[in-house]
Amino acid sequence: MSSGQRFFRFLQERIGLDVASVGAPMVERALRQRCAALEARDLDDYWLHLQQSGQEQQALIEAVIVPETWFFRYPESFTALASLAGKRLAELAGMRPLRILSLPCSTGEEPYSIAMALLEAGIAAQDFRVDGIDISPNSVARAEQGLYGRNSFRGTHLDFRQRHFDESEQGHRLHERVRQQVNLQVGNVLDPALKSREGCYDFVFCRNLLIYFDVPTQQRVFEVLKRLIHEQGVLFIGPAEGSLLARMGMRPLGIAQSFAYVRQAEVEPAPLSKPAVIASPPQPPASLPRPMAIPARRPRAVMPKRVARAHVAEPSAELLAQIAQLANAGNSLEAQAACTRYLQQYPPNAQVFYWQGLLSDTAGDSQDAVSHYRKALYLDPQHHEALVHLAMLLDSQGDSAGARRLQERAARRADRESEQ
Repeated sequence: MSSGQRFFRFLQERIGLDVASVGAPMVERALRQRCAALEARDLDDYWLHLQQSGQEQQALIEAVIVPETWFFRYPESFTALASLAGKRLAELAGMRPLRILSLPCSTGEEPYSIAMALLEAGIAAQDFRVDGIDISPNSVARAEQGLYGRNSFRGTHLDFRQRHFDESEQGHRLHERVRQQVNLQVGNVLDPALKSREGCYDFVFCRNLLIYFDVPTQQRVFEVLKRLIHEQGVLFIGPAEGSLLARMGMRPLGIAQSFAYVRQAEVEPAPLSKPAVIASPPQPPASLPRPMAIPARRPRAVMPKRVARAHVAEPSAELLAQIAQLANAGNSLEAQAACTRYLQQYPPNAQVFYWQGLLSDTAGDSQDAVSHYRKALYLDPQHHEALVHLAMLLDSQGDSAGARRLQERAARRADRESEQ
């Protein structure tokens, strides 16, 4: 769709989206959907509709942004939040309640997860408040309903559902006690109105958003986030975004698998345990909460041993599925052990090398990550996720030409898939 460049520019200017990060075919599918909905003759006709209608501009944004979110994704982040929140409250000494921001909040799973985690930790309702902001009015409206289906509950740690939801024919309805802790609103991370909240938040969750922006937009968003966070505040990000924040001057707080960063240059980070939680393949911008894991962490040495005993003879396909399950549940140590076991038992596999690369990437070992990503691409030159993540890593290291070549390869792969 050669005439799509103007639409790409529109999305970049309106929401900061780097189309290459999600693939042009995804945007082109959205354009086809909107053209059909308006019965536009062609893209030129649709462009006129788009320019004349703010409602249609929002409709196109809604069509491009497909939320992929569930409760308590990256459980260690919420465990870390509960611990840090108690310490922060002691520092505030009753001067004011904690202020937490979820941006983007998508359909509400993340901000509600924050509220549940704090309530579970024994923090009184009057001692914290959560703001949720998302660019999508439809997503915010769904969040306000507080009604969730099966897809919002994943993983094995689902005890919180019995404590905080009522089951109905329509799905699981969140208790009012949790809902009233969260204030939801439509907004954009690049909205100048956010300047009024400078230094307002003790904790900000902005996960898996920066990776969808070009470098100038990443810098703009980072500056916004830095202004929003209190001097003593903490920023929680997505697993694949650590290298971006590292080059922007943020430091990891040092809580394993939490992906928590601080803005103070003088803070010395504690050594990060590795590997860290693995990320899912890139999706359009969305907030991504995950199943709760409040119970204390088991000893590191036990986990790989237990997995090895339980899955000694599983077929390769079953073991691959097990790796994905462990990774998506946030069990990074077990996922690493399963990757190692797979490579010991079966021929090299591109997806396994990709997972190993992402584990190293999120743990801050960029050299090891590059090696694993390249192994994945040696076996599968068109492995989309490996192309995308290696491109981001090379770009963060200053190799913009190499990153651009990989992005072009990823775009060509997506183009071919859209034609099939």
